[in-house]
Amino acid sequence: MFKQRLNGPNNSAPNLGECRCESTKKLEANPSRNYRPPLFYGGRYVAYRRECIIVGLETYPELYVPYKEWFYIADRILLWIFTVEIAMRLVAAQPMITFFKSGWNWFDFLIISAGHLFAGAHFVTVLRVLRVLRVLRAVSVIPSLRRLVDALMRTIPSLFNIMFLMSLVFYIFAVIGTMLFASISPEYFGSLGRSVLTLFQIVTLDSWTEAVMRPILEIEPLSWIYFISFVLVGTFIIFNLFIGVIVNNVEKANEEDEQLLGKNKKDQDIESLQNELQEIKEMLRDMKSDNQ
Repeated sequence: MFKQRLNGPNNSAPNLGECRCESTKKLEANPSRNYRPPLFYGGRYVAYRRECIIVGLETYPELYVPYKEWFYIADRILLWIFTVEIAMRLVAAQPMITFFKSGWNWFDFLIISAGHLFAGAHFVTVLRVLRVLRVLRAVSVIPSLRRLVDALMRTIPSLFNIMFLMSLVFYIFAVIGTMLFASISPEYFGSLGRSVLTLFQIVTLDSWTEAVMRPILEIEPLSWIYFISFVLVGTFIIFNLFIGVIVNNVEKANEEDEQLLGKNKKDQDIESLQNELQEIKEMLRDMKSDNQ
């Protein structure tokens, strides 16, 4: 009875090994995204650390000028190490075009390619700038930093609304400040542009009480209402909205990563279970053939 239920009435059972979920097929289609040896990540991290150290040491003329050739040789060695890394990742991506589906891969590819394209004495300044930009590639090495940057990029649409609200607040308070304090403090509120710059100084809380408010307060005692209200609205409300949106998107990014990891683990468990069932089916077939 058990054999009949397993093999079916016609002694033919579906090939469970072929019943593979779509997510498992996608994972197998691009193995370079599934697993990379720890040595690969460790080598990249060490190379980026060397790059950061060299870029920092180049800012000291007493070190850079006497050993300029050594710095150049070290830079070329690191550049070719990064080139080999990109080439390995391109070869590992199957098909190769999947490598360019990630924005981080595009960033790495363009930075390394520019290091080769602008090689020469005529592009010394450009090369030094590109060396600094290569330090940013460390973000793609550390997964936590990569998730944080991705979360920050997701906040841009939401930040536009907050920035529009902040612009309205700045404009309203700048117009009011120009009307009230243009004659009292023309160096800070003499025009709309100066008022906006003054409000930007106030919102950063950079010595706004001693430099801006107190001289006006000596002439206009009620001016504190204007400054305190702007600090409360601009600093403690608008800025907290910025922080709240960023934190919310970071939490969403972490939740999505956890769900993706859980889904991949579930797919792997299903695949292993299917393999075990396939082995059991083959064993039962062998037993049936032996009995016959």
